[in-house]
Amino acid sequence: MPNLPPAGKLLGLDLGTKTIGVAVSDALRYTATPLETIARTKFTVDAARLLELIADNKAVALVLGLPLNMDGSEGPRAQSTRAFARNLRQKTPLPIAFWDERLSTSAVTRMLIEADTRRDRRAEVVDKLAASYILQGYLDRLRISP
Repeated sequence: MPNLPPAGKLLGLDLGTKTIGVAVSDALRYTATPLETIARTKFTVDAARLLELIADNKAVALVLGLPLNMDGSEGPRAQSTRAFARNLRQKTPLPIAFWDERLSTSAVTRMLIEADTRRDRRAEVVDKLAASYILQGYLDRLRISP
């Protein structure tokens, strides 16, 4: 885990090929809240929106979901996420952490199905809820780490 400021909001990202789910933590880092889903276009446009969200929420660090393979290895999607982070580091000095996102989208989808959410509504919210799920996992880990 990178050196994070001791307090302040974190922004969580679930990078998909078509969308970026965004979530934000509270300043005390207890809870993650879904924020929005960004439709991906070009990196510069996506990054500009992320920088707006960072400023609007006064975020002090970013947490990106890292899509590892089931055996823990990194495949093309994880490499793409790391490349996105490298490019984003050129636009912001904020620390960027990675969090294993295996099964996050399927866990959120399962929760939405159990809540009897319509398929079209699930498609609208799954990415930002997955970002919240990823960020909450990271926050929980921060609380139990020394």
